[in-house]
Amino acid sequence: LFALQIRLAQRRRQAKVTHDQAELDPAGAMEELRSALPFKLTGAQERVMAEVLEDLRRPEAANRLIHGDVGAGKTVIAALALLAAARAGKQGALMAPTEMLAQQHHRTLTELLGPLGVQPVLLMGSMPAAEKRAIQRDLMTGEIPLAVGTHALFQESVTFRDLAVAVIDEQ
Repeated sequence: LFALQIRLAQRRRQAKVTHDQAELDPAGAMEELRSALPFKLTGAQERVMAEVLEDLRRPEAANRLIHGDVGAGKTVIAALALLAAARAGKQGALMAPTEMLAQQHHRTLTELLGPLGVQPVLLMGSMPAAEKRAIQRDLMTGEIPLAVGTHALFQESVTFRDLAVAVIDEQ
């Protein structure tokens, strides 16, 4: 157990090392998303969004758990982080545990971010092989800024050019 704790502490420290590459600068993403929403954000949503944007500005990797009831606005907050990545010229991914939930997230993000010029793609294991290969190629070249899917997103055959934000939806 001691050896495991040491290795975990080393990995945590290594993840916090500042890299030479620029961190995300999500300037304007919150206002852009807010103006596109068909509803007004609650105070709690505004507070959490500000915290997420602060996480994105830092040079070290962030880990944040956002929890709440159905309809609390977790997907809108995820959309903000994913939009910030796209606006910085980087990539984002949202992974869901089931194909049905991945399809639902894809529809929601298409509605929220599509009008802002960020078109998410859907990647799932049940898709035809040729379609998956085309998406994998476009993820590798960076042509796709946002991918939504199941665990198919994180297979060995999937390589992102510059993944900056990964959102995991766990039930």
